[in-house]
Amino acid sequence: MNTKILIIEDDHKILNFISMALKAKEYQVVLCKNGKEGILSFCTQNPDIILLDLGLPDMDGIHIIKQIREVSEDIPIIVVSARKEENEKIQTLDMGANDYVTKPFSMGELLARIRVMERLIEKKSCTVKESIYHFDSLTVDTEKHRVFVDKREVHLTPIEYKLLLFLISNKGKVLTHNQISKKIWGYEQSEDAKNIRVFMASLRKKIEKDPTHPRFILTEIGVGYRFSDQ
Repeated sequence: MNTKILIIEDDHKILNFISMALKAKEYQVVLCKNGKEGILSFCTQNPDIILLDLGLPDMDGIHIIKQIREVSEDIPIIVVSARKEENEKIQTLDMGANDYVTKPFSMGELLARIRVMERLIEKKSCTVKESIYHFDSLTVDTEKHRVFVDKREVHLTPIEYKLLLFLISNKGKVLTHNQISKKIWGYEQSEDAKNIRVFMASLRKKIEKDPTHPRFILTEIGVGYRFSDQ
């Protein structure tokens, strides 16, 4: 897979650093220094993945995410930003970004996040929907609605089962409390983070060998959860 990556970043040094590192790994790279160029390149260059800075000179990156998501729900967007506040991360992910990397960052971490998005692309390109998922000791049979840990069946409540499937279907992607709440209950709850935490704790007790050091359901502190892609 010769992945084409669109980088929208106004910092010349960071742009060159990321570009050279990606080219060394044989990625195709498209460079843009502002939002307008980025949106145009998205429309004309057909990239596979987007790396997006939020603090651009002509528009906020969140506005770019909104415009891209009106056209494509599938293209992976990784935000690379100096904004560290939890509410900024949550808003960005709620708007449709797939992942969020905070500056300063290591290139190794960014490459790992890109590989997760490549696996997401490969998964979505499969025309046959999986009915049985295997993750180490965990097996989920979606056709029969059965869950096994080390071949021993565990019984989940309807909410727990729905949560597990939502996490698995977005494996490797950070899901915010709002996204989880809307998917599972159909609306945002005023205390969604607290309620979700209770359900996640119950689900972990049933599928994790050590719930205090989870293998499958990982916490993104203050933001939400993701299902491990490793």
